[in-house]
Amino acid sequence: MLSPNDRKLEKLDPFYRSPVSKQKTSAEIISEARNALRTVRTQRPFTPREEQRKLFGPASSRTPESRPPSSFSVHASSFESSDSRPISGTRLSPLELKPKAPASPATEEDPCPSFPKPPVDPVKIRRISSARARLFRAASQGALLPDRTLPPAQSKKRVEPKETVMMGDSVMKRNGLYLAESNAIGQLKLPYDADFSEIKEREMFQGATSMPSHLRSGGDQGRRHLRASSCPNSSGWSRLDTRAGVIQVHERIWKIQEHTREASQAELQEKDTEVEVDAFWNTRIVPILHALEKEENIETVCAACTQLHLALEEGNMLGNKFKRRSILLKTLYKLVDVGSDLLSLKLAKIILALKVSGKNLLNVCKLIFKISRSEKNDSLIQNDSILESLLEVLRSEDLQANTEAFLYCLGTIKFISGNPGFLHEMISKGAVEILMNLIKQINENTKKSGTCLPNSGHLLVQVTATLRNLVDSPLARSKFLSISALPQLCTVMGQYMGDKDVCTNIARIFSKLTTYHDCCVALANYSRCYALFLNLINKYQKKQDLIVRIIFILGNLTAKNNLAREQFSKVKGSIPTLLSLFHTFHELDLHSRKPLGEGEERSKAPRRPAQAEDVLIKLTRVLANLAIHPGVGPAIATQPRIVGLLLATLEYKSIDECEELVINTMATINNLSYYQVKNSVIQDKKLYIAELLIKLLVSNNMDGILEAVRVFGNLSQDRDICDFIVQKNVHKFMIALLDAKHQDICFSACGVLLNLTVDKDKRAILKEGGGIQKLVDCLRDVGPTDWQLACLVCKTLWNFSENITNASSCFGDEATNTLLALLSSFLDEELALDGSFDQDLKHYHKLHWETEFKPVAQQLLNRIQSHHTFLEPLPIPSF
Repeated sequence: MLSPNDRKLEKLDPFYRSPVSKQKTSAEIISEARNALRTVRTQRPFTPREEQRKLFGPASSRTPESRPPSSFSVHASSFESSDSRPISGTRLSPLELKPKAPASPATEEDPCPSFPKPPVDPVKIRRISSARARLFRAASQGALLPDRTLPPAQSKKRVEPKETVMMGDSVMKRNGLYLAESNAIGQLKLPYDADFSEIKEREMFQGATSMPSHLRSGGDQGRRHLRASSCPNSSGWSRLDTRAGVIQVHERIWKIQEHTREASQAELQEKDTEVEVDAFWNTRIVPILHALEKEENIETVCAACTQLHLALEEGNMLGNKFKRRSILLKTLYKLVDVGSDLLSLKLAKIILALKVSGKNLLNVCKLIFKISRSEKNDSLIQNDSILESLLEVLRSEDLQANTEAFLYCLGTIKFISGNPGFLHEMISKGAVEILMNLIKQINENTKKSGTCLPNSGHLLVQVTATLRNLVDSPLARSKFLSISALPQLCTVMGQYMGDKDVCTNIARIFSKLTTYHDCCVALANYSRCYALFLNLINKYQKKQDLIVRIIFILGNLTAKNNLAREQFSKVKGSIPTLLSLFHTFHELDLHSRKPLGEGEERSKAPRRPAQAEDVLIKLTRVLANLAIHPGVGPAIATQPRIVGLLLATLEYKSIDECEELVINTMATINNLSYYQVKNSVIQDKKLYIAELLIKLLVSNNMDGILEAVRVFGNLSQDRDICDFIVQKNVHKFMIALLDAKHQDICFSACGVLLNLTVDKDKRAILKEGGGIQKLVDCLRDVGPTDWQLACLVCKTLWNFSENITNASSCFGDEATNTLLALLSSFLDEELALDGSFDQDLKHYHKLHWETEFKPVAQQLLNRIQSHHTFLEPLPIPSF
């Protein structure tokens, strides 16, 4: 008789028999996920190294006639002397000051011009009156105007170095400034400043000399004389008008004096500087120039160029404002014909530092480009630090005015960026930011003009090729993220979609970046990229070198990001586009196969996939990743053409011929077989798929065997497939795989056996080939480190022992004792989760132990103990 608890245990359903109405537990979902849906990895597309350095490589879509040349000659005659002329430093002679009376509506009978009107505000009137009082107090003390009048012969002279200013018939002098005494006020056109009265007296008249003698007799007398001399017919003026005009005149006089003094001081300083520059030029620069003209030894000339550059930098003579710049450039241009690469680099560095422009800038960039085409000159370029000069050209010169010069400058930078020794220097000097700024300028110019200029496309090829080399550095990748470079590159790709070279280079950049998680997340979050990539696929469907990279990028984006899978699938025409691409390259791969001759065998040596194969490898990976999404996977599973192409690939491709393609195809079928939905093509063709799987089981490739077993794990939930497994003796193969020292293979094989034991008629197969003992050994060997596998073993043994009446007759004596000991120890939390686990993994193991293994193991242990008749103590196994 069975106890009530035993009867309760007997009524438990076998594992993996899940009625539709019964919802799966979280533990079951986690356990099944390991056996069902998974992503696929693949290698990045191979890019062959270009043997020759050219602006556009042999794979370029540009015709030789439509692209700038990579080969040319540069001579001294190529440079223009017009650029050698410096900016003029000649000072113009000062114009003679001839003040004119302001226009006045006064009549001819009124010879006195009208003065500026005083402010209306009473407060300002009081301020002006107060200022006027202070003004004439100072005048009465002889501190405002000169104390003598010049002779008439001197009054008409031009402004001399002593700063003489003509005003009517007389001249007055103040700190070296001569001003006319008579009609000084009436003929000088001065602006009116109503706020002048607020200026402090000390600020107004600082540095003034003295009044003329006839104005120093007294305050009232001086004021009367000033009014009389200013305007003989001033009887109609108000006193306030007169006072305001006087104040403004003196303010203007003071300003003219200060300006003249400053100009005089600046001129003196400039003359002193010119003397110093002349001395430095004659003592330091001229001897070097003579040496450059006379010396014939290359090494000595190179050393002289180095000294010249240092001396020019010391004397602050670099740039385009030095007067003798033309002499320097003419001397340097002549040396270009020497033909030495080392000398040419030193000359180019000085010429660039002198800020040449136009054709000369183009020629010096061409000169450096020509030298950089040879890899043996990389060390010369690095030693002379010419990179900094090139980056300065890109940073400071105008892009639109120097497009061709930028092209060859960027070409040089592209060449040297292919040398790993330059990466750190380029990135540390801001190459990433400079290049991305150029891309931003090109984007803005293209947006404004509405067209893509060919010259901009040529530039972008060089820029993107350089960035492709730079992204190999972790520092460059962090800069890409910090300056949001990925959206800018997507914008370029969208604007220049017709330029295959630009799109290919950007695709190469993305294919490198998306192999890193942070960069992959950044691009995946830019939702516009999915439609952009699909448009490129439709436009260049037969261009393998571009398509294979776009598909690789999509595979990276959809590998671990469920949102990316959803966003891509929502783009109109996404799945049909992939289907069309699959069909195109499937046909290309079929036609490219070479039939075997009689007696020939295919080589088993590993080989690089063919171009069509490489696209199919990346494409099946994208399909496998998309199938993980619960909304996308069932939709793909119902597509007859997609499933048909996957099965056709398994039909004509052997795993020895193209391992990665076959394994990716199997992974895609595995993910699709997880969904048991209506109209699933996988379910309709399950028996045919099972036939194809047997071909992989008998191969020598363990990865292929694992994929086949995984698919059997999903399909074996169907009764027809279980019958097929037993009929074809596939179950024996699964039992044999339990001995494999590969946990994933053991897990998948145990899952197939678990599904077989759901059917009571097939439980006896576990006794064939020692299946029970192998399961127990598997539990003992991998149970402590893999609770999911241990749980799966316990579920299989539970199904097998559903109608148990005696533990010994069901499992055997040895297996029963081992199970009792193992399950007891595994259920002891202290023993099961001892110090053998790392601290970081302890929580993970405890989660699986509590949610998956413990409930199942406790049920199995109770069942065995209730039917156990042995009395001897059970040994505790050691791990």
